[in-house]
Amino acid sequence: MQELGKAEHSSVRVTPKGDNRVIIEKDLSSEEMILNMGPQHPSTHGVLRLECKTDGEVVIEAEPYLGYLHRCFEKHAEMVDYPGIVPFVDRMDYLASMNNDFAFCIAVEKLLDIEIPRRVEFIRVIVSEFNRIASHLVAIGTYAIDLGAFTPFLFCFRDREHILNLLEWASGARMLYNYILIGGVAHDFPQGFKKRALEFVTYFRPKAVELQKLLTENEIFVKRTKGIGIMPADVAINYGWSGPMLRGSAVEWDLRKEDGYSVYPELDFKVCVPDGKFSDIGDCLSRHLVRAMEMEESLNIIEQCLEKMPEEEGFDPRAAIPKRIRPKAGEVYGRAENPRGELGFYIQSDGKSTKPLRCKARSSCYVNLSAMKELSLGQLIPDLVSIIGSIDIVLGEVDR
Repeated sequence: MQELGKAEHSSVRVTPKGDNRVIIEKDLSSEEMILNMGPQHPSTHGVLRLECKTDGEVVIEAEPYLGYLHRCFEKHAEMVDYPGIVPFVDRMDYLASMNNDFAFCIAVEKLLDIEIPRRVEFIRVIVSEFNRIASHLVAIGTYAIDLGAFTPFLFCFRDREHILNLLEWASGARMLYNYILIGGVAHDFPQGFKKRALEFVTYFRPKAVELQKLLTENEIFVKRTKGIGIMPADVAINYGWSGPMLRGSAVEWDLRKEDGYSVYPELDFKVCVPDGKFSDIGDCLSRHLVRAMEMEESLNIIEQCLEKMPEEEGFDPRAAIPKRIRPKAGEVYGRAENPRGELGFYIQSDGKSTKPLRCKARSSCYVNLSAMKELSLGQLIPDLVSIIGSIDIVLGEVDR
């Protein structure tokens, strides 16, 4: 193959043929362009900035840039005592505050080696699963609106209001709860809560199915998500993915099953993975389907917990809370299955202080977002919106 000449962005090659004829081939490539997506773009879900290297409409590389919130959670945690950290944990992933508190308290209780009352364990699981549904409703609703479907967004937020009302009734706060405490919970469920919770389960079960059909049977939504941003299972594992992102690649990994904590080992629920019937395994649609299916499983978990939770008259949910938390010297890692994946806390104690010597948060949002380069390679610019929405990031947990 002999090269004859070059244009600025093209080359002409002459390929010899056996019968003395030649075929002239021309490679055309456009000039690469750097395109910033965000941090003001509504589809970047906050203050994420993507620096995209593009060849025309095709994305060659997408580099995520972080650091616009400056939360400094981990340094704050070293400046206040253990109970004082819980309100900061609330604000990391503000759409799943109950789940955040649960993960942090698991880590500290592991360090303290204290036993939690059985009723408290059920209360924690119930409020965490309600918060999981509320979080997935935001994920599904905002994902739909990213791709141009407005009606599902309204349906999702309508039903999310019912959950927020229940959690506000239980905790006194609407989004940042500070309800799950180290060793217990702030209050027992109010009278009538169980009845209202079961009413919601009955109400929402057909709504969850309806919501799933509303999008998975929508031709435009399917075309925007099916086959887009495919992540093979082995690559997802290598990146350290967890939660619906990993399960979207058909990996059955759920900490509630694999590293059973609280009362989850006593409950009957399944790990949701796509079967390839509606989606291509590992694509954006698969990740959406996992979240839709998980809402139904959360309803099953809540129903079982309400049935199994022991009734104790005069129950004190703060009975096991230490008056002064000063753990022995050592280190611990505690984790829980949050709506976006594994949230873990590594804590070091010097055995003298009521404040942690070191506190490090392992954020599933941060880890999942790290694969943006892999997901965006060879995709079109509009597909980046589909990919970002399928990750379901909360920037408060990324820039923690």
